[in-house]
Amino acid sequence: MKLRLGLPKGSLQESTFTLFKKAGYDIRVGERSYKPSVNDNEIEAILIRAQEMSRYVESGVLDLGLTGKDWIVENGSDVHEVCDLIYAKQGLRPVRWVIAVHNDSKFQKVEDLEGKRIATEGVNLTKAFLKKRGVKAEVEFSWGATEIKVPELVDAICEITETGSSLRANHLRIIETVLESTTRVIANKKAWEDSWKKKKIENLALLLKGALMAEEKVGVKMNVPDHQLQAVVALLPALRQPTISKLNQEGWVAVETIVDEKIVRELIPKLKSQGAEGIIEYPLNKVIY
Repeated sequence: MKLRLGLPKGSLQESTFTLFKKAGYDIRVGERSYKPSVNDNEIEAILIRAQEMSRYVESGVLDLGLTGKDWIVENGSDVHEVCDLIYAKQGLRPVRWVIAVHNDSKFQKVEDLEGKRIATEGVNLTKAFLKKRGVKAEVEFSWGATEIKVPELVDAICEITETGSSLRANHLRIIETVLESTTRVIANKKAWEDSWKKKKIENLALLLKGALMAEEKVGVKMNVPDHQLQAVVALLPALRQPTISKLNQEGWVAVETIVDEKIVRELIPKLKSQGAEGIIEYPLNKVIY
C-alpha cells in the first residue's frame, strides 16, 4: 500500500523540501519532473500547484497534501485538516490576503470600494469578505502581476503578501486584511478513515511539526562548577528542565538544554560570566513534545 502525497509546486516548494529533509524525508526531483522520489517506499509523491491541491485531496486523487488555508477556503474543499504548519516562502510566519490600493488613491477602507473593480487570484475569498462587509464591488480574476494593475486597470487588488515589500515597491498601501493563512497538512476524508493511511499520515505530521519546532531552537550544553549551578540554571529558559549530569571531574556537572536561537548571542556571555565552560551550541533537526 502507498500513501499518495501532494507537494506544493512553486513558491512553497523549496521550503517544503527543506522541512521534509529535516523531518527525515529526502525528496529529489528532476528539473522538469513533477514526480519526486522520496526515501520512503510507502510514499508516492507528485508536485501540484498549491492553488489546486485541496481539490485533488478532496476528490481522492491524493490521500494527503500540503497547501495554504487560503486555498482550502478559496476552493471550498471538504478535507480533513491534520495539522497547521506555520512556514512560508521567506520565513516562519503566516501570510495575509490584503486589499491594497495605490498610494495616491482616495480609498481608505473597504467600504470606499462600493461599485469599484478589484483584481485578485482569490476571487471566492474576496467575494466572501466583501459580502460580509456589505460591499458590492466587481471582482475579477487576475492571471498574475496583479500589483501593476492599480490604478490604470482596476481600483484595488486583493493580494497575498508575506512581508509587504512587493506592494510597497509598486506604490501600494494596504487598507484591509481579508484572511491570514498558514500551511496546512490536509487529508482526504476516506483516506483518514483507513487505519494504515491514518497512522502513516499521523507519523508524517508528527515529524514535520517536530522539524518545524526545531527551526528556531538550538541545543546548548556546557560544563558548570557545582557552586555555580543554580546561577547558571536560573539563566536558562529551558523547553523543559535542563538535563544535569555529573562529570568525572569532582565538583563539576554537565548541563544541556534547548533554547530559542534568537537569544543565544545574549545568553552565552552570561553563562560564561557565571562560570560555565566548554559551551557548545548545536543545531536541531526535530523537537518532539
